Amino acid sequence: MIKIYTDGACSGNPGIGGWGVVILEDLEKHIFLNGGHNETTNNRMELTAAIEALKYYTTKKEIEIFTDSKYLKDGIESWIHNWKNNGWKTSTKKPVKNKDLWIDLDREMLKHQVRWSWVKGHSLNKYNEQADKLARKYIEEI
Repeated sequence: MIKIYTDGACSGNPGIGGWGVVILEDLEKHIFLNGGHNETTNNRMELTAAIEALKYYTTKKEIEIFTDSKYLKDGIESWIHNWKNNGWKTSTKKPVKNKDLWIDLDREMLKHQVRWSWVKGHSLNKYNEQADKLARKYIEEI
């Protein structure tokens, strides 16, 4: 199973944002991805990190994604089912925020076998910290 750590960051919310991904294919091969946008939100960067991680693979893989975002984990594991059934409306009948990215993530999920795990952010988890640094790297370079 491939282990992937994802994170998003934002300077201002909205503001300049970055996303980072650390892919652990095995003990020796680590892949690092990052990018960002000049006007975005932290939640959009969290979603983008997961989407870009899954897009990295063009053939079906067994993947475990580690995130420190409850928004991302709860959204993809629980909320998305009702959103789709309710025409992309929340339980209060409001449009789902970041609908475009949720649709992209849902589509990418179909290509793989994915398990989601939550990790506490900024708790000295080596790979979560690396993903955070990659996300912040984009912000610092702008």
